[in-house]
Amino acid sequence: MCGFVGIFDYDLTQEALASAVDEMLNSIAHRGPDGDGVVVLGSGNGVLGHRRLAIIDPEHGKQPMTTQDGNLTVVFNGAIYNYLELRRELIGKGHPIHSYSDTEVLLYAYREWGEHCVDRFLGMFAFAIWDERNHRLFCARDRIGIKPFYFAFDGKALVFGSEAKAILASGLVSAEANTPGLQDYLTFQFCLGDKTLFKNIHKLEPGHCMTVQFDGDRLSLHTRQYWDLRYEFDEVHDERWFVDRLAGLIEDATRMHLRSDVPLGAHLSGGLDSSAVVCLASSLLLGEQIKTFTGAFHEGPQFDETGYAKEVSAFAGTDYKEIYIQGSELPDVLPKLMYYMDEPLAGPGVIPQYYVSKLAAEHVKVVLGGQGGDELFIGYTRYLVAYLEKSLAGAIYQSSDQDRYAVTLESIVPNLPLLQTYRQMLQGFWSKGLFDAPDKRYFSLIDRSEGMNHLFSNDLFSSGYSPFESFQQIFNRDGLHSLINRMTYFDLKGSLPALLHVEDRTSMAASIESRVPLLDHRIVEFMATIPPNIKFAGGRMKHLFKEAVRNAVPKKIFDRQDKMGFPTPLAQWTKGVAREFARDILLSDRVRQRGIYNVNAIERAIDSEREFGRVVWGLLCLELWHRIFIDGDMRVNA
Repeated sequence: MCGFVGIFDYDLTQEALASAVDEMLNSIAHRGPDGDGVVVLGSGNGVLGHRRLAIIDPEHGKQPMTTQDGNLTVVFNGAIYNYLELRRELIGKGHPIHSYSDTEVLLYAYREWGEHCVDRFLGMFAFAIWDERNHRLFCARDRIGIKPFYFAFDGKALVFGSEAKAILASGLVSAEANTPGLQDYLTFQFCLGDKTLFKNIHKLEPGHCMTVQFDGDRLSLHTRQYWDLRYEFDEVHDERWFVDRLAGLIEDATRMHLRSDVPLGAHLSGGLDSSAVVCLASSLLLGEQIKTFTGAFHEGPQFDETGYAKEVSAFAGTDYKEIYIQGSELPDVLPKLMYYMDEPLAGPGVIPQYYVSKLAAEHVKVVLGGQGGDELFIGYTRYLVAYLEKSLAGAIYQSSDQDRYAVTLESIVPNLPLLQTYRQMLQGFWSKGLFDAPDKRYFSLIDRSEGMNHLFSNDLFSSGYSPFESFQQIFNRDGLHSLINRMTYFDLKGSLPALLHVEDRTSMAASIESRVPLLDHRIVEFMATIPPNIKFAGGRMKHLFKEAVRNAVPKKIFDRQDKMGFPTPLAQWTKGVAREFARDILLSDRVRQRGIYNVNAIERAIDSEREFGRVVWGLLCLELWHRIFIDGDMRVNA
């Protein structure tokens, strides 16, 4: 787990390139406190830089790393979990691998298999390899998007790095707001595709690679998708077989993710996903006690799940650590988080994640987590809400038997008590568009802009860009076959990368490596082969996953019906201990002069924010982002 940067520019001197790379590395120093390195490439018009957090083979994994013949040089962030198996294979093919570093394995894997090396990797990764002989740069990002890769390219120069702030720190790209990105953020609280909130800075998308060819002083850039989910259903096996196979995959993924040469722990929320990872990891460590880390708040029982976390800790025999987070610290911590995050993304759960990561960093250098379980195993309530409407339509119009993978009204009824606390969601969802097209209905469930559009100037929405049309391109992809696959596929491509962005930044801000074994691509691919009428039969959320880990977790956790994610009492804080902070930011002269806000509406929104609302959160994050990056208050004492 590390951070890397790179520049290729034929108009800059070597001294200017070196100076720019130094600034870039300084901006991401938190990603790698164990060492740094810089290498000048080719004729001197390219430079790669790296900050290292030493996890695998700490003694021999220094980067940038170059092959013995000097032809290939790599900078790499992440972990290749099957590096030992690949190492044996590559040595058998005659490659001179001398260390036990997964970085060296990656380098020689590229030499052996070229761009197809990515197909052989089991892990999380973002990397750039310079091929001196062919004057080519090859870059790639892991299938799910666990590790980040940002770049800016204007046809003459390429600047890239593990964080967008590193590109800005180069001085070669100016910080400008990207209007379509802002529209995406207001709609989803994340950006779709390769967009960011910065004009001219792009993401290399998950499952994509990029080749930059150098011909004299000319650069040509090409990206391609090397991986995507294929929904080819296994119609042969029954539910029991799928459960057993899933259990085996989860156990093997957890085993692989335990490979580390430094102390290792785990996040523990008390929910099923993190509990399963902790319990399986503890059993696989054969008596070695794992440390677990939990966060909570004093504002009420709905914000404190330490009782469940302690239940799991006692069951698995972990060394339990916890931290209670104070709302009075919001004025200090939120600007820091916006600096570390690069972009305002996702919800206020980033706050406890940051604190728990800091707690973990006091004891370990690697943590496991349960991220991805809701998207993979159908754990969000919105999936059940969407299928309830679909089954109602099927019953009313007698069309259920026309859909091979339909959830019938009769089958879904036993699972409806899960919606008891979602009355407000149901009222809003059914207030308009009932029985409309599936894409419009799911979009209405995830669209967060309705409560925010009136808070902004109409000019912000006049660019001609449509977030809904971008959503449709993903949701309506050919070959998804069913509503549940369309919903989970969009979340895999949209909301999950945003959550992984938070996972990466909060862990890296604390200089620790975060691993997510449930997102092993073998599990992701396997879930896509299961027919919808088995994996979401009767609207049973996480049914197959629960059966797969039934004997691994405490019964109290297995039977839980009230898990809410990581609820944060932000509304209580902004009306209480952090009220002045929120008002000072959102009603300030800078906000009034920015020209994108409706300040009178914002003042009303602050006082009327509901308990788990995200309006004030979105406004605070967006304004702090403008101040830190667009206005130039870059450091904020982070």
